[in-house]
Amino acid sequence: MPQSYRKTHASSPTSPITRQRLARSLIVLGVVATAGVALAGPAKLMRELRSRIFESDQGSVAAVGRTQPLRRAPVASRTRSTAGSTAAQASEIPMNLTYVDTSRTAYTRFRTWVDNAVAGNPGYAYEARDSALMFRITRDVKYCTHAIGMVDQQVSQAETAIAAGQNPVVAGDSYLDVGPMIGDVAMTYDTCNTRLTASQRQRWSAYAEQAIWNVWNYQSARWGTRAAPWSGWSIDNPGNNYHYSFLEATMSWALASRSATWMSFLQSDKLPKLEAYYRTIPTGGSQEGTGYGTAQMRLFNLYSLWRDATGIDLANANTHATDTIKWWTHATVPTLDRFAPLGDQSRVSVPEIYDYHRRLVLEARHLTKDATAQRIASWWLNNISVQQMGQGLNFRYDMLPPGTNGAAPTELYYHGTGTGHLFARTGWDRAAMWMTYVAGPYNESHAHQDQGAFTLFANDWLAVTENIWTHSGIQQGTEVHNTMRFERSNASIAQCTSPSNDRIVHQCADTTSTMTVTPGAGGALTVVSNLTPAYRGNPALSAWTRRLDFATRKLTVRDNFTLAAGTTAFFQVQVPVQPVISGTTVTAGKLKVRVLEPAGATITLKNWNPVDTTEFYKGWRIDIGGGTTTYLVELSEVI
Repeated sequence: MPQSYRKTHASSPTSPITRQRLARSLIVLGVVATAGVALAGPAKLMRELRSRIFESDQGSVAAVGRTQPLRRAPVASRTRSTAGSTAAQASEIPMNLTYVDTSRTAYTRFRTWVDNAVAGNPGYAYEARDSALMFRITRDVKYCTHAIGMVDQQVSQAETAIAAGQNPVVAGDSYLDVGPMIGDVAMTYDTCNTRLTASQRQRWSAYAEQAIWNVWNYQSARWGTRAAPWSGWSIDNPGNNYHYSFLEATMSWALASRSATWMSFLQSDKLPKLEAYYRTIPTGGSQEGTGYGTAQMRLFNLYSLWRDATGIDLANANTHATDTIKWWTHATVPTLDRFAPLGDQSRVSVPEIYDYHRRLVLEARHLTKDATAQRIASWWLNNISVQQMGQGLNFRYDMLPPGTNGAAPTELYYHGTGTGHLFARTGWDRAAMWMTYVAGPYNESHAHQDQGAFTLFANDWLAVTENIWTHSGIQQGTEVHNTMRFERSNASIAQCTSPSNDRIVHQCADTTSTMTVTPGAGGALTVVSNLTPAYRGNPALSAWTRRLDFATRKLTVRDNFTLAAGTTAFFQVQVPVQPVISGTTVTAGKLKVRVLEPAGATITLKNWNPVDTTEFYKGWRIDIGGGTTTYLVELSEVI
């Protein structure tokens, strides 16, 4: 397995750190009419799938879209029709591939990737849609022959499993793979339709119809004559990466099969809900964080597919896709090789720029009509550490042009109100100091109990969540973040989130903290936040507010809180290296921490590695205690 696909696992279930819906923490990459990404869902702990895209394509360098309109002949009903049409279709789904430049290295790399597969040497996670796409570009029949063989094998294996009374692979892990798998079927069914036999059309249609019907009718799902209900995880959550997979399967097959029923289902139900959801996140980004949130690259590819086929522009129906360019540009550290570690980081714990991030911004740039956002995207794409895709399964996305006339943002901070994330820096030079802060909605299973947490970076990590130094990348508790930690004396009182008998007071899902951001002169910034809602009325504390002042390469943090009897408050700073205490000052590498209040504060250190040597690779926590109502702490660089 390539290095970029490191599989990880959580710490022991008995670990005091392992909490919060870890059953839903796993990875997937693939889904929606496109490819690869880190995602999550309920079955295993972390996992990656293949990915690729069912997206635009062309018949030469210019688009080979058909001249007649897309037909909407009735095909399958949502009452689980498995008949399918045995007649060949005369035209293909229109896909705009005018951006494909066959003289670019990106195209040459992609064609070599496909040719190797056709020659019998497929790379890791190769999918049939790559061959189908190359047929559209070149019109060389060998590519259709290869794609048809791959899809027919998928369908045959599914038929064998069903006949044996088993669920086919497409149903695994709560239909995690349904998007890329049915996307393969759909792309090949549409592109190579005239080369399919009547039997293949019928069999492929029956398989695709049943898979999609099962997704949306989870309690009544069936395979063959056998009932096969499943959890229905995220079929109604447009912000979850699984949902993109379900939409990909439905959209790609609806278009390929010309199904009036599935088209109506999308147009009257799922797509309006999707658009309405992202209208509530106008500032871009994902409430799942920067790990699983990268899956939006697949969502954006769906936007392209739908726009090319129907003329309906979902991407510009609201500002989310455009603002996601700004969100990710600001979320990237000044050295342009890493990003803010928000939420689960299951694929790779250390948040390093990878193919998926490049693809996400390429997709968004391809969609937006905002010239300023396009220039920002081009600047980012032409300056980040990943200048071309590293994995073959991502080569097709490099054919999207990065543009040339780029420019960095003029603003030094960005407040993503829809996700509750703030990013700020002292400049756009690589030596700038950068910070991020969290105060907003906490409602996704891959988000963390990190309301009120900050991260500080200057040439390298100064203060950063311990989660990035773990094997699993899914340590979600407050104790691993740069936030306040509240401990209660009576651990028997029930509270949200497991374990129920934990001394640490938990932050609760489905809550919304708030912050206001006030810019000052010379890039200075003041943040005032109310984190009380995150504890949802827990009797251990009745109030907590945090103020941040960021200026002249210094971060000053003021906490005010009201505690119940028996509750203790600790100011935490997570650092990569062993700290040294000198009075009320602590140094850890290039970071200097000064405790200004309260007088007589206590300072202790925690080495994370001995807690679980297989999970915590390194990292220390500075625990500042003694405050009963307030803390005032200053963080700066060692001169």
